Amino acid sequence: MKMNKYILAGLAAAAMIVPVSCSKDFLKEELTTSRNTDYFTTNEGLDQLVVGLYSYLRYYHCSEAGYSFLNYGTDEYSVGADNSNGMWNDYGASLTPTGGYVNSNTVNAGSFWDYMYTGINTANTMIARIEDGTYTGANATINGGVAHFIRGFHYFNLLTQFGGVPIKTEPSTGVSFEFERASKSAVFDQVEADLTAAFNSLPDTPSKQGEITKSAAAHFLAKAYLWRASEQNDDWNSATKSADLDKVITNANYVITRHPLAKNFVDIWDYTTPDGPNEQLDEIVLAAQMTGPTTATWNVGGALYFYTTSQYRDLPGMFRDVPGGREYNRLRTTTYSIYQYDLLNDSRVWKTFRTKMTMNNVKGAASLGYTAGEDLGLMYIFNQPGDGDRFGDIVRYNDATENADEEAVKKAKERGETLPAPRIKELDNNSPVGTTFVFFPKGTVREDAPMDQVANNDGRKYFPMNTKYVDGSRESIADSHCFRDGIIARSAEDYFFLAEAQLRKGDYAAATETLNIIRARAAWKAGEDREEHRDGGQSWDGVTGAQAEGISSYCDRSSYYESNDLPIGSLDEFASDLEITGTINNVDDLPEEDQWIVKKLGVSGDKDVALCFLLNEKSREMSLELVRWVDLARTKTLVSRAKAFNPEAAENIKDHHLLRPIPQQFLNVLQKDGKGLTNDEKQALQNPGY
Repeated sequence: MKMNKYILAGLAAAAMIVPVSCSKDFLKEELTTSRNTDYFTTNEGLDQLVVGLYSYLRYYHCSEAGYSFLNYGTDEYSVGADNSNGMWNDYGASLTPTGGYVNSNTVNAGSFWDYMYTGINTANTMIARIEDGTYTGANATINGGVAHFIRGFHYFNLLTQFGGVPIKTEPSTGVSFEFERASKSAVFDQVEADLTAAFNSLPDTPSKQGEITKSAAAHFLAKAYLWRASEQNDDWNSATKSADLDKVITNANYVITRHPLAKNFVDIWDYTTPDGPNEQLDEIVLAAQMTGPTTATWNVGGALYFYTTSQYRDLPGMFRDVPGGREYNRLRTTTYSIYQYDLLNDSRVWKTFRTKMTMNNVKGAASLGYTAGEDLGLMYIFNQPGDGDRFGDIVRYNDATENADEEAVKKAKERGETLPAPRIKELDNNSPVGTTFVFFPKGTVREDAPMDQVANNDGRKYFPMNTKYVDGSRESIADSHCFRDGIIARSAEDYFFLAEAQLRKGDYAAATETLNIIRARAAWKAGEDREEHRDGGQSWDGVTGAQAEGISSYCDRSSYYESNDLPIGSLDEFASDLEITGTINNVDDLPEEDQWIVKKLGVSGDKDVALCFLLNEKSREMSLELVRWVDLARTKTLVSRAKAFNPEAAENIKDHHLLRPIPQQFLNVLQKDGKGLTNDEKQALQNPGY
């Protein structure tokens, strides 16, 4: 794929709406009809072009660029056993303008850049045809709003990743080689103009599921104003900061009043069928549609599920199956991701992470003396540091010693110890457990983070997976396309926009009150089953796969009680309380886990302490929802948090990594006065540090 085919050359609009594959060839385009660009001078063709615009919303959920650019290299997630895109996490020598290459799954800055400008050019075509009167359809106003939204959305994505970039607002009609990098301020102005135009043109309520509305524009306006008001832009935002924070509050409140939070946090992720109840909640502001009239005939589907799946098929009594997922094993959960929660009182950790799986290998389970579909094959224990006496001093335990990790058994025997499977059975209400991973074995403290140790193979292959994208409704084990929608914006994030604007204005009491709304939902309710876990694995229909019919690895239980060392069901009748009773700028008013993080990061001062708490709380609420890297980069907390909580990123990350490298293939084809740029001229256009 040549860069000049996208931003520098004329781009046929027909290529914008052809089927898109979410495999490793995601960006490969195929002309499937004989239509040419003349089709996009007709109302019918331009109506189809709008359908094509919606397809650009799927990029982050369908490709490896989503997690690479938006979640790798942060405090939340690190690299699992597959290092295909590890350069985006470890910030090592391969993170260059030309891009590193591990295998065909590797994405580089150029592929991201290409896709953003492809979407921008498609939007330019639609906007131009409306403005010059070519499009006379009844939906001109709304379609123009969609095009402005997509263009503003894409420019905002470029801005937050690269800083200033070339601005192009006319559709490509021929080959051009001369472009200049606009300033960050100029690109922001374009984002603001497009999203404002979108807000003024889009409907207030959708006529069908997935339609872009005013609320989506307001959500990203709030996000954009907050970006400009953040620390990354302190060298040029002083004149606009106060007004921007007021605009954040206005736009966030617009969304909040129209999109009430779901009653229970798990309702958002309780996926049972494509286009089911969880995908129609009012809290969802915008989602990439993976099924429906705009996608049903296309080879599309979300893929984040597989990238976040940890290893399980090689454990005793286990088999790969549809609910368990294909273990692409790209993103590994860090210790921070788990231990930022109040593990006793915050329901979100147990509703976000899968901590139990059922044995599903019929023959394998029987050979161990267990029953497939009934006995546990896998459990993760989120115990506290210093709590290892219940287990021993190794991370991984297998119930049957003959199938246990050989090195772990050897070390245990050398110490004259036996593996503590009987105690684990007792904790699990006498149900056998095949393999158990303990976060803090005997003799470890929080700073040791045993599950984070990259030299420990178990720490890379095995980890509690985030289940927000799990989809058991796939047709087969080998099927890599999921049908559940990819949430791009939900109103919970607007509460964080609002709270951050409030704390930046110095109103810590208001910010605390706003965040307490989020925490109130996160607390356990009286009568709630604290052991219950629901995720998209339940959407499996029981058809025969590699496992026996009706038997799967899906388990609707969590290790809540085992982890907290409490009798099963002992707290179900009680409500928990997560309210911050003081204010979030006062360290002594914060929960214990946040006090530890504040101390670990060395944070001080009212604003920085409050912002530290907000970033923790946002991670607890929105873990892996593809917002983390931008949040940490704009607040200039990326380096300190990666160093503190991401052992693979800690060694290499530097301040210049707050921006990505401008793709070299773009710089190589640029011209000035009809001549290619010199190396010095190319370097002058490159971001510092690359």
